[in-house]
Amino acid sequence: MIVSTMHPTYPFLEYRTKVWLEIIRYIAKDCPPVGHLLELGPGYCDFINHFPAAQKTCVDRNEMMRPYANSEVRFVCAEAGLFPGIADGSLDLVFASNFMEHLGEDDHQILLPNIHCGLAPNGNLILIQPNYRLNPAHYFDDPTHRTIFSDQNIRTFLDGFGFQIVKLIPRFLPFSMKSRLPKWPLLVRLYLASPLRPFAGQMYIIAQKK
Repeated sequence: MIVSTMHPTYPFLEYRTKVWLEIIRYIAKDCPPVGHLLELGPGYCDFINHFPAAQKTCVDRNEMMRPYANSEVRFVCAEAGLFPGIADGSLDLVFASNFMEHLGEDDHQILLPNIHCGLAPNGNLILIQPNYRLNPAHYFDDPTHRTIFSDQNIRTFLDGFGFQIVKLIPRFLPFSMKSRLPKWPLLVRLYLASPLRPFAGQMYIIAQKK
């Protein structure tokens, strides 16, 4: 059930769910059937509510986002690196969109090892990240961005935590869903299918345990 509560810096947008359905359609093609899905920083839960998985858990430190999670989603209010109730090796997919850049080095030192422990041997870590190289002038328009990521440094970053990148698309989506991303589902589908993605400022990464 959608309530009127709003995230103070991340407004609810009516078209977001329809856009996410097309992004999910794209991502699902890269994943085998998912038993347990964990999403970090789900926001309004557009991804986790609709991505096909037998078991769904999301972690967000903002309790006000809980009502946006569907009934089958286990919503955990906790800091980013804490996954209470999740056994080692039990996760088939860990997903985060526009999340890692909000954390500092100390946070990453807790989060990434926990993701590594939580993932099954063939599990996937999938990230959608602002790509600093493509839009440096606006990367810090959001004052909560703390860490620079680009397609030039993400491989080294993940390698340091025991992950290898198996797919990297430097130009995936426009920099912000509030900017130039097409709002009609068919246009989003065509955009993702095109080798030419104008105004792209976000990258797409799939990584696995080494």
